[in-house]
Formats: sequence, structure tokens, C-alpha cells
Amino acid sequence: MSTVALDYLVIGHVARDLVEGGFLIGGTASYSPRTGRALGRRVGVVTSASLDLDLSVALDGILIACVPAATTTTFENIYVDGVVTREQKVYGFAERLVPEMVPADWRPSIVHLGPIGRECAPELIDAFGNTFVGLTPQGWMREWDEAGHISPCEWEEPERLLARADAVVLSETDLTGPGLIGKYASQTRVLVVTAGATGCTVFANGQEYRFPAEPTHEVDPTGAGDIFATAFFIHLQETANLSASARFANCIATSSVTRVGLASIPLGREADRCRRAVAA
Repeated sequence: MSTVALDYLVIGHVARDLVEGGFLIGGTASYSPRTGRALGRRVGVVTSASLDLDLSVALDGILIACVPAATTTTFENIYVDGVVTREQKVYGFAERLVPEMVPADWRPSIVHLGPIGRECAPELIDAFGNTFVGLTPQGWMREWDEAGHISPCEWEEPERLLARADAVVLSETDLTGPGLIGKYASQTRVLVVTAGATGCTVFANGQEYRFPAEPTHEVDPTGAGDIFATAFFIHLQETANLSASARFANCIATSSVTRVGLASIPLGREADRCRRAVAA
């Protein structure tokens, strides 16, 4: 059997993000693949959605393995006080993603597990041998009530995933208590905690490193965490340089919040500028 070499594989649900008059396609499985492609990588996605959702435009140029579902995972993002505070509701989920759904001939260099609603089976962490695995565990750190209102919760049984992961990126807003940062950092190789416009903190080898972000005019923060994580995983897998990878990811994410929706994906000139800034 011939193999399909991929530079970057994302596993997670694409989402319908409801907006006035319709919806936008979102989710880690939308923002991260597009970012990887914008950074010049060959990208694949394993996801699940209803048959009526057309991904051909949003994921143009990306290999797609989409498991049919009765519904597409659907969110509503409610912004309060401008873009500072965001409330979320969920209206339904697509199918759970398991190792058997990954095409047998796909051979990725980087695997990014990016659940948005606990859809990624933990067994996926062991399905790729020694391949670099990055986690954005937000979807394992949220719960919802009967009305669909989402709130953060503590990640259940994270030890297995943290021990295998090569890098983990999460937002400070995902954390339910200050003690969790130290706990997670002690269980994984590299932990990055993002803090929106102020930048990120990297925890590795028992040390803590702070990387501020450049000021910018924020228009829409949706997807910025996924864009940051993708840039960080790619740069870290290539260079093993924590400092340069954090600065590169900060730079890419800072540009992303100046545009709305999937238009926030890095432009070629922005990626080139960020590469030059890191190399300087």
C-alpha cells in the first residue's frame, strides 16, 4: 500500500459558528489546517460533520477524512464588553473521533489533537508511534448544561495524554484553578499557557519563560489560540527551539486577531515577517 506523507495532521471537529443571518465554519479543525497550509505545509484533517456541510472552500487544498454525522458540531459565541469576555453555547455534536477513522495510508510528521467538545478519543494519543504530537486540550476542559451553556472544568484523567505529548498549548481561560498549571507542567515535556494580547508563558525542564506579544488592534480573537498552537508546533518540531517557537507563534497570532473568522489565517507576508523577526 502506498503512503500519503503529511507534514501536519489535525484531528477534531469542524464547527458551525452561528452568526447573525447564518454561520461561519470554525473549530480547531478549520483554523489549524488552514494555518499549516499557509505556512507551506501539506495538511490533512480527520473530522466529522453532517453531509450538508461543504468543506471544500474552507479547507481548500487540504486532505479531508470526514466521518458523516447526523449533525455538525454547532456553537454560538456571545461577546460581552466588546471582545474581552466570551460566552459560548453548544447546540449539538458530530461523531466521536477514534483511531480507526484515520486513513491507514496517512503518515504525518506532526499530529495535532484539537478537541472542541471532548470528541477526540484518548486512544488517539497512542496511534502514531513516535510522531510529534501536539495537544490543544480546550475541548477536554469544558462542560455544558442542558441548555448548552459552556463553562470550564478540570480536565479528567489527563496524565496519559500529557505524558505522551511533545507539546501542549492551552489558554489561561481554560484553567479552573491556579494550581493546575504547575500540575500539568510537571506531567508533560512542554506546556504553553497563552494569555491573549499579553502573550504566553512556556513551562519546560522545570523552568518558566515569559514571552510578551506585540500590541495590536484586536478585531476578533476567535481562532487565535489554534493559530498560535499550529505555528508553535510546526516551529518547535522543526527547530527544537522553545524561545524562537514561542516568539514566532506570538507574532503569527498577533496578526490573526486583526481580521474576522477564517480570514485571520496568516498571510504570506506576515509569515515571512515573523520568520525574519525570530531569526534576527
